[in-house]
Amino acid sequence: MSEIQDTKSRKELDRELVYQLDGRPGLSTAVPLGLQHVLAMFTSNLAPILIIAGVCSLSGADTVVMVQCAMFVSGLTTFIQLYPLRLGKNYQVGAKLPIVMGTSFTFVPTASAIGAAGGIGAVLGGCMAGSLVEVFMGFFYKYIRRFFPPLVVGCTLVTIGVNLLGIGVDYFAGGAGAADYGSLQNLGVGFFVLAIVILLQRFGKGLVKNSAILIGLVAGYVLAAILGMVDTSPITDAKWFGLPLPFQFHLQFQLPAILSFAALFVTSGLETIGNTSGITIAGFDREATEKETSGAILADALGSTTAAIFNALPNTAFGQNAGIVSMTKVVNRWCIATGAFILMISGFFPKLGALFSAIPNAVLGGAIITVFGMILINGIKMISKAGFSERNILVMGLTFAFGMGVPGHPEAVAQLPSALQFIFNDPVTATCIIAILANVLFPLKDESDIEKAKEAMLG
Repeated sequence: MSEIQDTKSRKELDRELVYQLDGRPGLSTAVPLGLQHVLAMFTSNLAPILIIAGVCSLSGADTVVMVQCAMFVSGLTTFIQLYPLRLGKNYQVGAKLPIVMGTSFTFVPTASAIGAAGGIGAVLGGCMAGSLVEVFMGFFYKYIRRFFPPLVVGCTLVTIGVNLLGIGVDYFAGGAGAADYGSLQNLGVGFFVLAIVILLQRFGKGLVKNSAILIGLVAGYVLAAILGMVDTSPITDAKWFGLPLPFQFHLQFQLPAILSFAALFVTSGLETIGNTSGITIAGFDREATEKETSGAILADALGSTTAAIFNALPNTAFGQNAGIVSMTKVVNRWCIATGAFILMISGFFPKLGALFSAIPNAVLGGAIITVFGMILINGIKMISKAGFSERNILVMGLTFAFGMGVPGHPEAVAQLPSALQFIFNDPVTATCIIAILANVLFPLKDESDIEKAKEAMLG
C-alpha cells in the first residue's frame, strides 16, 4: 500500500516539477517532454545545412559531416542556455531558461550567395568572425537596444522571408540547376508533403501538430524512395559511429563575407532577445531580466562560433520551441536537457546524418516552404506592432527601396567605392543596415508612436 502511495506521490511531484524551472522529474516524465522539443525543431535544425551543402556542391560524405556536427552543436548550446557558464559576478554565458538552440534560417540567403561564390570555407570563416558582433551585443545590449526596435527587425525578417521563398521554390521544383527541375514528379512529391504538413497543422493536436513538418518529411521520403528518387549510397557508405570533429573544412576569412554575416548576427541576436522575453512572459509571467537576456545572446554567440569550428552554420534560439513553452507552460530545465542530450548523442551516429542528407530536394522543399513563409509573416507582424505612422512608412520606404531594390541591380552601384558596394551585395545585409540608419536619421517624435514602439519592444 505504501509503495502505491509513494508511486502516486512521485507522479504528483513530477507533474508539479515540470512547471518549475529547477528540480528533476523522473525520466519517464522528462524524456517525452524533451523529445517533443527535439521533434519540433529537428527538421528546421538540419534544413539550412542541407540547403547550403547543396549550394556549395558538397559530397554526400561532407554533407553527413555537417549534419552530424549541427546536431551535436545544437544540443551543446542548448545545455549552455539551460546551465550557464559564469563570467564573474555580473555576466554569464547562457540564460538559465528553457531555451532550445538550433541552426538559424536567417543566414541561409547570404550563406547561399557567399557559398556559391567562395565555397563552404568562406561561409564558415565569415560566420566565425561575424559572431563577434553578438559578443558585443551580449555585453552591451542594454545600451544599444534602442537602435534595433521592432520596425528594424521586422523589415529585416521580411527581406529574409522573401529571399528564402525563392530558395524554397527552387527546392520544391527539384533543386536549382537540376536536370528534372520543375518536372511533374518533383512537383507532385512537393505538393504531397505540403498537403500533409497543412492537414496536420490544421487538424492535428499536441505532439502530432508540433511534428507536422517531420511527419510530412518522413511520408515524402517514403514516397520518393518508392519512386526511385532517393540515392542510398551515402547511407550505405556512412559509418554507424563517428566523432563530430572540428575543422573538417579549410576556413577562409573574406572581408565582404564577414561584414555581411556581421549584419545578420545583429538580427539573430534580436531574435534571441525576442524569444527569451517570450519564454519568460509565457512561462513565468514576467519580462526577462538583463542578466538572462545578456546571457542568452552570449550563448547564441558562443554557439555560432562553436558551430563554425564544428563545420556547421550559426545557432539561434528557436521560436517554435518558445511556442511550445507558451502552449504547454512546461519550463523545467531538466526536461529540456533530456532533449538536448538526445540531440548531442544523435551527432555521434553518421548513419542518421546520412539518412537526412539523402532527402530529395522536392521532399525538403515541400516540408520547409511554409516555414519560410512564416518568417515573412513574422516580419510583417513585427512591423504592424510598430504601426504605420507617416514616420514609419518613410523608414520602411527607404529601407525596402535601397535594401531590396538596389541589390537586384548591382550595376547601379558599380561606380561606388568598394567599401560601400559591399552593403548592396546582399539584400538582407542591405536591408538591415539601411533600416538601422533610417531609424536613427528619423527618430520618433510623436508621443503615440513612442508609446507604440515601447509596447512593441515589450512584445
